[in-house]
Amino acid sequence: MINQPLIAIVGRPNVGKSTFFNRVLKTRKAIVDAQEGITRDRIYGTMDWVGHHLTFVDTGGYIPEDIDIFNAAVRRQAQMAIEEANLILFMVDGTERPTSSDVALAKFVRESGKPYILVVNKCDSLEHDEQLIHFYELGIESLLPISALSGRLTGDLLDAVIDKLKLTIGDTEERGEEILHLAVVGMPNVGKSSLTNALLQKEQTIVTPIAGTTRDSIDTRMRWYNKDVMIVDTAGMRKKAKVKENIEFYSNVRALQSIERSDVSLVLIDALKGMGKQDKMIVDHVIKKKKGMVFIVNKWDLIIKDSNTMQEFKEEMVYQFKSLEHYPLLFVSAITKQRVSKIMDTVWNVYQNRQQKFSTRQLNDWLERATGQNPPPAPQGKGLKIKFIIQVHSAPPIIALFCNYPKLVPVAYQRYLENHFREYFTMDGVPLTLSFRAK
Repeated sequence: MINQPLIAIVGRPNVGKSTFFNRVLKTRKAIVDAQEGITRDRIYGTMDWVGHHLTFVDTGGYIPEDIDIFNAAVRRQAQMAIEEANLILFMVDGTERPTSSDVALAKFVRESGKPYILVVNKCDSLEHDEQLIHFYELGIESLLPISALSGRLTGDLLDAVIDKLKLTIGDTEERGEEILHLAVVGMPNVGKSSLTNALLQKEQTIVTPIAGTTRDSIDTRMRWYNKDVMIVDTAGMRKKAKVKENIEFYSNVRALQSIERSDVSLVLIDALKGMGKQDKMIVDHVIKKKKGMVFIVNKWDLIIKDSNTMQEFKEEMVYQFKSLEHYPLLFVSAITKQRVSKIMDTVWNVYQNRQQKFSTRQLNDWLERATGQNPPPAPQGKGLKIKFIIQVHSAPPIIALFCNYPKLVPVAYQRYLENHFREYFTMDGVPLTLSFRAK
């Protein structure tokens, strides 16, 4: 049984790979723009076609023999996608004659030894199909016209994929296990892609010293002690005022969406720069969305330190942002792998804390102890009584407290109850909501 065959989409820049990728996935997962070279990393997505679960990987534009730092890295990513794929979709631009890049890539695809289909994109009508004749010179027999933009003949291409892989119903299966979604977020150039690669122990995303290298949010599935984890490497998040081009705007949107669908977020800062205003905004957004959080101080190997440096750094961050006292802080180096091994243990603990379900008896035992140590105040001369407590939601945990004057509970007393709750139960790394309601 094949577990979701992998289909790699390769081709030179701007032939419509990401448009096709978004079309078959029915979502705008890859950023699309008229400008060349938008996609750089491998981007994965899974879809269902006539009962088969297929995984597609979108790659950056392949430019042979170019020594530019990005083009060389993109070329490596495309080569890795071809190596791991079960089938290659080699895409060309049907509005142009074959280029030298097409010829070089066709040779590489043929020599890969993998099944392949030549996809002639931008054939928006029957008249355009006549251009197919020009591409037979590439020496590839399996050749199909499509229009990724309009969707023309994309269904025929997916049927051809099924035939080429010789799949029958029941050959593929969709994993049904529980998956932990982990987003890696932070400002540009704090080391998100380096840390992602360190966690995966392979070069999954492109890393350069240039800020803004990652543009899309890159999903990568990994197994960690027989547990499924989806790691999402995101683009650097900057202030809206500093976002000056469409691509960066959409990168920011993708990063925010990645936080939205995550269970736990790793928020990275640069140890040399410390915690700035934008870092606080990112932390605040993660907490506001009620996601689990592990705070990572990266590039710790570059800090000149003594035995007290780490504690002083931690105290300074908590002083600047009080909420951080409830979240784990790790000091790591993605380059030297210092303490990287501790990250997934910490993430899994936070994930389990977020999934917790408390019995009504446990909660009422806690309430009796908390109110016994510090009885509710009497705001505006009215005696406040909390009569019952129950958990109404988990992941994130929401605790409902029923009382006679829910709108009069002072903020200071709410904080006392939250702190006491965190001390009584294990809630490290998890936003907690105490909802005061009328009985």
